[in-house]
Amino acid sequence: MYSPTKDNLRRRGFLPVNSVLCSSWVSHHIQAGWLNWRRASGVLCDKKVPLKLKGKFYRTAVRPALLYGTECWAVKSQHENQVSVVEMRMLRWMSGKTRHDRIRNDTIRERVGVAPIVEKLVENRLRWFGHVERRPR
Repeated sequence: MYSPTKDNLRRRGFLPVNSVLCSSWVSHHIQAGWLNWRRASGVLCDKKVPLKLKGKFYRTAVRPALLYGTECWAVKSQHENQVSVVEMRMLRWMSGKTRHDRIRNDTIRERVGVAPIVEKLVENRLRWFGHVERRPR
């Protein structure tokens, strides 16, 4: 019979229950997202690559590291803000814009073709909730 261990759950991203653990998990996934960003920066920061293609690459290479295991986090608005700020820094860097250019976040997301990460957090949680609801009791 399979018995989940703490280490096994940690590897799958299912461990954070309280806010202290969740805060450490959020910062861990932010670091993982930046690590993937640095690995892919050759493509994401290349001015010859179209923004839409960069957005597609970002959605497949970087965002999954940020969102891994988020379906079972007890996320507070503070955590959502942290992840959202990280995403916007990446998108601005990718598009070659800074905050001094005073371009709205929605405009940058639209140009890159990326939905807000907070919406994806909600989608992941709702998808997970559907799986839990269908689970046999």
